[in-house]
Amino acid sequence: MDIPWTLQTGAGAWNPLLWLVGFAVAFGVAWLVRSRGRPDNRSGDALKPFISGNEEPENAGGHIPASNLYWGFTEAMKTYYSRLVPFHTGIPSDYVAWLLGVMALMLVIALTV
Repeated sequence: MDIPWTLQTGAGAWNPLLWLVGFAVAFGVAWLVRSRGRPDNRSGDALKPFISGNEEPENAGGHIPASNLYWGFTEAMKTYYSRLVPFHTGIPSDYVAWLLGVMALMLVIALTV
């Protein structure tokens, strides 16, 4: 059954009217979500960044280092990170070598199972 105004391709059917209806529905949902927000928050004033309920450090000047944001996470995973840090060189070719090595290991495991 052919739908009028439909372009038949090898990958399926493309109907521009259905795409327009889909975009209209997505736009309507986005507009509805935005209109339900607080109107007093659209003043354009710069707000303080949310840093997990912690106060901004005094000397930060608007820049919050990741060590402050993820302190609890890194503290909880300290033993894991202490073993991982010596392998971190910061050289991209080392990361590519690790990626290729792990992929090769996974391929060997997949082929032997």
